[in-house]
Amino acid sequence: MKTVVFLLLSCLVLTSCDQNLVDSQSVSLSDAQWDILEAPVFTIEPVDTVNTYDMFLNMRNNHDYGYSNLFLIAEMKFPEGKIVTDTLEYEMATPQGKFLGTGYSDVYENKLWYKEGVRFRESGTYLLTLRHVMRKNGSVDGIAQLEGILDIGYSIEKQVQYGNN
Repeated sequence: MKTVVFLLLSCLVLTSCDQNLVDSQSVSLSDAQWDILEAPVFTIEPVDTVNTYDMFLNMRNNHDYGYSNLFLIAEMKFPEGKIVTDTLEYEMATPQGKFLGTGYSDVYENKLWYKEGVRFRESGTYLLTLRHVMRKNGSVDGIAQLEGILDIGYSIEKQVQYGNN
């Protein structure tokens, strides 16, 4: 009986975590390597122009990822042509080398904040392009093959409104 209750509660918790999810896409990178010239482009078709959302970048890495941080360029192209480019830095490991995010065995999943309180004011298709801009300390050239990256993508969630306490 305890097992049945535990399974039901687990299903309820997992389902409630996804209640706010509006859209999500990802791409798998071949051989767990992200080529510096590879820039996945995601097509986003917002459901409305009224509600407010939070956007996240999702990444899966393994132990072959050899850095404590990650530098990305995110480019959002709006339906009417405007382009917003962001240079982003994320911590991927502690100073002791322990990977952040949730993980099991050799794979770690990271949900990284991208934009908070987003409203898709223009109707139409948005394009999100992601590319890594990692380089070794003291080097001008970027890392040609960033090892240890399995998947990269994004998710959009309804923004959670908290009560006035």
